[in-house]
This record gives sequence, structure tokens and C-alpha cells, in this order.
Amino acid sequence: MIVGLTGGIGSGKSTVANVFRELGVPVYDSDAEAKLLMQGNAAVRAAIMDLLGKDSYTDQGLNRAHIAKRVFADKELLQALNAIVHPAVKKHFLQWQKEQRYPYVVQETALIFENGAADRYDKIILVTAPEEVRIQRVMQRDGASREAVLARMEHQWKDGVKIPLSDFVIHNLEVGKTRERVKEINAALLPFH
Repeated sequence: MIVGLTGGIGSGKSTVANVFRELGVPVYDSDAEAKLLMQGNAAVRAAIMDLLGKDSYTDQGLNRAHIAKRVFADKELLQALNAIVHPAVKKHFLQWQKEQRYPYVVQETALIFENGAADRYDKIILVTAPEEVRIQRVMQRDGASREAVLARMEHQWKDGVKIPLSDFVIHNLEVGKTRERVKEINAALLPFH
């Protein structure tokens, strides 16, 4: 069984993913794997350079600042970049999933609904937090300006739209309550297999 773990930027998907890992659940971090593929997969790398120019990579590797600056200001470029990266991540995930021996796996990914990918999952867990809390978390985590965070949030659906489409919702404000909710969801998912 494949469980999608999603939520807006700053909602705390990584925190929730780590609790699942502590419980022994295999978790695939789509963002981290996408970065590794953008860095190390020759075909992905060449396609990104064709799309966004040689400045997309430096001697140290992926030039995230250059890429972010180009794609967040241009929806078509962002879609073109996603059309390169998402199929590579999907293929990598499916290979990874076949190697797992747990009753279910969790794929942590930000844009399940926005990318029309909900039908790929048997169950979907949505992580939420109040917008202002999310903005503060991302500003602290990334050293980003409020405007930059809001610009990134524009690419994501509001929680109110995603909640009715999700099988489970975790309101991630207090770590203790979040842990308990993850344990409840894990217990609910195990009998399905």
C-alpha cells in the first residue's frame, strides 16, 4: 500500500515523516530524492541545463538559487522543470517501493493534489498548521523573506480544499499531539494490508 504524505510549505511534513520512520515505516522523501536526481542523474542534469542554462550547475553542483529565481517567477518554466524531474522521481520511487518489506510505505511529497497525483495513492495524509505559523517556520528554516514564502505558497492549494480530499489530517502544532496522531494513523493503516 502506498500512502501519500502531503501538506503546504512549513506545515511540518518532515516532522511527521520522521515519526513514521521512528515507528519503522519506510518513508520516501520526494524533495530530497528529486535534489539527488537533479544532482546525479545525467539525463535529468542535461535536460535542466537545456531548459535553464549552464548556470543551473556550478562546480559544487546544483545551483538552487539560480533555478529558484528562474522558475518561481515563470509558471511555464516551473512546469517544464517539473516535467523533467517528476517522472524521474516517480520511476525512482517505484523501484524503491518494490524493495520495501513493510505493509505500507509513505511517500512524502508537497504537491499531490496540485499535480493531479492523488489517484497514485491508496491513502493520503495531510499535514496542516495555521498559515502564520507556517510562514514563520519557513522564514526561520530557510532564512527566506515573508514575501518569498508567500510567493511559494501561491503554488499550493489551501488546506480547506485539501482536507476533504484526504483520508487523514494531522494538525501539526504540538509535537506530542502530532506523535500521538501518527501512532493512531499507523495503527489504522496496518490492518488494511
